[in-house]
Amino acid sequence: MNKRELEDLIMELKDEYLQLQNNLEKLESISGNLAPLEKRLAEIEEELKVLQDKRNEV
Repeated sequence: MNKRELEDLIMELKDEYLQLQNNLEKLESISGNLAPLEKRLAEIEEELKVLQDKRNEV
């Protein structure tokens, strides 16, 4: 994977992360089930760390 592909993946994950944060805030206001969203946010954070490390190595 080249640097451009890694940057594209990072941007996609960041966009997803922002959307999930927005959904999380909405669910919090109506006392919804937050666990799945919180889990996915944590997964995205880990994926971003890995991808950013790979990007820095390229």
